[in-house]
Amino acid sequence: MDLENPDDLAIRHADASDWHVLVGADSIAASGDDARRASIRRWCEQGSVLLAEDASGPLGYIVLEYTFFEQGFITMMMVAPSARRRGVGARLLKATEAACTSTKLFTSTNVSNHPMQLLLRRVGWSPVGLLHGLDEGDPELFYLCPGAQPA
Repeated sequence: MDLENPDDLAIRHADASDWHVLVGADSIAASGDDARRASIRRWCEQGSVLLAEDASGPLGYIVLEYTFFEQGFITMMMVAPSARRRGVGARLLKATEAACTSTKLFTSTNVSNHPMQLLLRRVGWSPVGLLHGLDEGDPELFYLCPGAQPA
């Protein structure tokens, strides 16, 4: 993908049959994690997935749900290891912001996930909270999308 001309990257809603190809773009699912594979399949069947792809195939995906106090919440974002640091994550975040139908859009990431934290800050997301207890010894940082309407 050419960052100067990102038009060769397409983002579209995944359909139920796309889950097979998304497994290959997800390093955890590709390593044989059956729970992740099942989640990808369920997300695709529910119509919750935006898929980033180019001529070579899928480069990543993002899951948008409305189960967080009826606000938009990015449950998962995964960029294929070979496509990282090429703008795919930023484009997925922007596409999700445009697709979100609630007034607020949130996401979260572990304190240990420095690349995701850097990406979120780079595209303007604001940290809004910290939650202990989900992953032992690795708190969850919550972020709010810059386009969200203030309460």
